[in-house]
Amino acid sequence: MYYSCIGILALIIHFIINREPLSRSRAVAMKDEAGRRVAFRYRHFLLASVCYYVSDGAWGVLYEHHDIPLLFPVIYSDTVFYFIFMFLTMLTWIRYIVAYLDKRRLRSKALLYSVWAMFTLGMLYLMINRFHPFIFYFNENHEYVPERGRYIAFILQIAVYMVTSTYMLYIAHRTNGQERIRYYAVGLTSLVMELFQILQIIYPLLPFYAMGLLIGTCVIHSFVEAGERKEKEIYDNIARSLAEDYEAMYYIDIETGEYSEFSTSIEYDSMNVPMAGRDFYSETRENAVRYAHPDDREFAESLYYKDTMLKNLKDRKSYSYKYRIMVGGEPRYFRFTVLLSGDGQHFVLYEKDIDDEITAESMRLESQKKNITFSRIAESLASNYDVIYYVDIMNSEYVGYGSNDIYGQLEVRQKGRDFYGEAIKDIQQIVHKGDREIVMEFLNPDHMISSLDNKKRLSLDYRLTVNGRTRYVRMTVRKTSDGTHFIIGIEDIDAEIRKEKQVLKELNTEKELARRDELTGTKNKTAYTELEKSVQTNMDNGMDYLSFALVVCDANNLKQINDNVGHVAGDEYIRASSRLLCDIFDHSPVFRVGGDEFVVFLRGSDYAIRDELMERLHSQVRANQKNDSGPVLAAGMAVYTPETDSLVSEIFDRADRAMYEDKQSIKEEAESGRQTSGRIR
Repeated sequence: MYYSCIGILALIIHFIINREPLSRSRAVAMKDEAGRRVAFRYRHFLLASVCYYVSDGAWGVLYEHHDIPLLFPVIYSDTVFYFIFMFLTMLTWIRYIVAYLDKRRLRSKALLYSVWAMFTLGMLYLMINRFHPFIFYFNENHEYVPERGRYIAFILQIAVYMVTSTYMLYIAHRTNGQERIRYYAVGLTSLVMELFQILQIIYPLLPFYAMGLLIGTCVIHSFVEAGERKEKEIYDNIARSLAEDYEAMYYIDIETGEYSEFSTSIEYDSMNVPMAGRDFYSETRENAVRYAHPDDREFAESLYYKDTMLKNLKDRKSYSYKYRIMVGGEPRYFRFTVLLSGDGQHFVLYEKDIDDEITAESMRLESQKKNITFSRIAESLASNYDVIYYVDIMNSEYVGYGSNDIYGQLEVRQKGRDFYGEAIKDIQQIVHKGDREIVMEFLNPDHMISSLDNKKRLSLDYRLTVNGRTRYVRMTVRKTSDGTHFIIGIEDIDAEIRKEKQVLKELNTEKELARRDELTGTKNKTAYTELEKSVQTNMDNGMDYLSFALVVCDANNLKQINDNVGHVAGDEYIRASSRLLCDIFDHSPVFRVGGDEFVVFLRGSDYAIRDELMERLHSQVRANQKNDSGPVLAAGMAVYTPETDSLVSEIFDRADRAMYEDKQSIKEEAESGRQTSGRIR
């Protein structure tokens, strides 16, 4: 009987500590999809544990009377269910872990597929066991006898728990704060169930696995469920406190338009605006027409379309607008702020009555006195930052407000006595090594004080290295109006910088294509004209130390090829001519400036051996003409002489004349070759 007592006791404690997680309404009430999935998966695990406790406790009671023949079918069936629910607790536990990991976007599909395969295999073995005992059987005295399949099943389950506990403990080691404690708790629970599975193998007639389940759920209850519940209470208290500053706050499903109101003021509530609804967009447009000031109605109505709101949030964290609402027959200014929720599936919209701020300066000043620190930050900053530091200029004490995950695993302190000393340590850890020196120079207090004497603000763009990846951020420094503190804001501008670089890259690509000859791939006449202007400017400014030469080339016989063979062959002839020039003058740019005309701008190493290169070109052309294979190019070169040359066009003309002389020479050699050939025949 003692065996069943453990299962019954575990069942009672299980219901006491897990009353809330077992409730389906708790999971349904969660707003974010990831949290709802985790709650449902944990509830499934708890229900599977309930079934296991019941079957385990019942087995203890029934097995006390296994010598009664009429009870044997019930005992056998309960034993089967015992194994089914044991496998089911393993399956639901792993599904819970995978859902829990998915909150951090750590996909574990391989683990899930493996446990499903093991569960399916276990069910198959239980069906086969009825005819061919593999997991267990009862002897002629109806005594329970474990078979080797039972040990295999237990060992496989132990392996699963071992893998999951190791994985969860590894993830816990890489996290911080309360999240680390929760991951350690989940990993420890897997470890506990693994250890008690081992004991269950050794002592098959003792309820060790039930003890392991009970201890595991107690750990989860104490360190995971209770911790998350406490955090939720804190978040709700913060939200309620913030809501007191606003007339109304709305939580809106972007896709469906369903919404709920978080809080309202008494005055706003008197207007009978719905607290929940199914179509925020159309209902709010109707309310805008009904309650907005007549001069503001068209503007107000235009704001409440899904596409408009998404467009306004593009590349921004939030946006605001204001218009007048008729309250008690009197117009009052309201400011509306829209931001995207953390899950990316909802809008958060909050409204604030700012009429007093607009119409009464004294009321604004009174409001500022309530919190001088935040009023000075609001006075100095015109936009939102990821991190804001309020630093005493005299003694470098500071307070940090807000943070986000751009710092990776670095813990951001909220208060400190030496901002500059701690900043130097942080710079060595997270700032890109190429930017560390300029960031330290920028954060020098003497530099900031002297620079802000004649400027309203300073800013510096630099890079962080987070988990091996580079991110761009911007640091902005201002002084408070009384000159006693620095306001240092850090903003994540990675998306903005990368977008600018992409635009610049596309622009440069377009410019390069505009200067490229489509047929040959060489530079075109536009590119040559730009080069000519640049060189002419250098010559006009007396930069005569830039030695260069121009080679003007003309492809012979192009018209005959086009007329006799076709333009396709002509195009190939031009491409072959281009390749010949690029091969010989491989360190100088080649330009196609006409149908069959090319210009080469010789510089650097090509300029130094220009005569040798020209000789190579002439030799190749003569060989092509003799063998009737390959392009025949007439070419002429002219060298820039600083003492006599003042125009690039003069150098081009000399090279052009030399080219025509070469063309005539090629023509005469061709005719001479034909005459010699005729005499031989």
